[in-house]
Amino acid sequence: MNELWVFGYGSLMWRPGFPFEAQAPGLLNGAHRALCVYSVLHRGTREQPGLVLGLDRGGACRGVAFRVAQGAEEETVAYLRTREQVTDVYVEARRTVRLLDGSGRTVKALTYLADPNHAQYAGRLPLEEQLRIVADCKGEAGSNVDYVLNTVRHLEEEGVHDAVLGSIAAHLTAGKT
Repeated sequence: MNELWVFGYGSLMWRPGFPFEAQAPGLLNGAHRALCVYSVLHRGTREQPGLVLGLDRGGACRGVAFRVAQGAEEETVAYLRTREQVTDVYVEARRTVRLLDGSGRTVKALTYLADPNHAQYAGRLPLEEQLRIVADCKGEAGSNVDYVLNTVRHLEEEGVHDAVLGSIAAHLTAGKT
């Protein structure tokens, strides 16, 4: 297998879970980070779905590109499929990512895009609806509020400010749901 890069835009940024040789901030054009996936397992239930991140169509997303350790490519892809494709709500794709490390390089990186044809695709919900869902839902991995607040904290630690998620987090911490 050729050199494998993986683009993380959420928890993969700070908890990749696979061996990598290098990492760099990266920019993916054509998709943006959004709470656009209904979670029926980790942050919600089938009866009361929560919301988790996906890469949705349009815009751009700043994240982290990881170069997978040589020899660990197949194992990494298998791991990511198990982690990301529990309900097949994401489309596995290779997208061009511009490395923001000063090199000017672009790489083809494996990433997971929200599937707009999947039943769990929430699309672009109004802010009030996102707040209501997040405030009320819990799943096997914990509360949806904790997921959003933890995500925003980690993004900011990585130097990524996501205005929409930041606004949702501010509303949640202020109790304005």
